[in-house]
Amino acid sequence: MHPKTVTPGELVEDGGERHSKSATRQEVLALYRRIFRLVRKWQAASGQMEDTIKEKQYILNEARMLFQKNKNLTDTDLIKQCIDECTARIEIGLHYQIPYPRPIHLPPMGLTPLRGRGLQSQEKLRKLSKPVYLKSHDEVS
Repeated sequence: MHPKTVTPGELVEDGGERHSKSATRQEVLALYRRIFRLVRKWQAASGQMEDTIKEKQYILNEARMLFQKNKNLTDTDLIKQCIDECTARIEIGLHYQIPYPRPIHLPPMGLTPLRGRGLQSQEKLRKLSKPVYLKSHDEVS
């Protein structure tokens, strides 16, 4: 039996796909390590040791839960969205010195509906207006 011949185009495509998955995997692992480094250095804004411990525990639990939830994703675009969300939450947490996601204040019917469309369009608009750092969380009104 003869081995299958591979054209140069096929080889490049396959190699490129493998490289992309490998790069994405490395990016996710680097992000996970960054979270653990952040936890080691985290100090609560209040300066209280018990608040610091609670916040560190929250960061670890949140990271574990979201990484576990998304561990089976295979779509590169979805993985990139999760990476962007995680990066945004880290940066916002560092800037405001709070580990919890910032809430969005949007009244239930606060968006201008499209003509003739009711609650469905409101729900769609609310979903589209959700910031990148809250994509993993269910909306609480």
